Amino acid sequence: MQRDPRALLWDAREAAHSIQSFLAGMDAAGYADNGMAQAAVERKFEIIGEALNQLAKLDGAMAARIPDLPQVVAFRNQLIHGYASVKVSTVWNIAQSSLPQLLNAVQALLEELQ
Repeated sequence: MQRDPRALLWDAREAAHSIQSFLAGMDAAGYADNGMAQAAVERKFEIIGEALNQLAKLDGAMAARIPDLPQVVAFRNQLIHGYASVKVSTVWNIAQSSLPQLLNAVQALLEELQ
């Protein structure tokens, strides 16, 4: 059964909001010392990457409007398949620098589909 693009975008948006919530009030050093936060953030990035990968298969034109989509999916793959080489600082930096733009793009698409 094929999923609705709105459901995939919703999954990505909610996972992004969760990451922001997990990291609220935390700095890079606090994140580096908090294994539970790391695991939670990485899991939510996996969900974002998978949801947007499925969106690309379902509606390539819509997915193409998400900035850096290939990198988002590649990051998901790195987290899942190359977990041993993922640096905590990389995850932190992506959460701080790239996640807000991604969240804005996903939110804009959801609003268009409402």
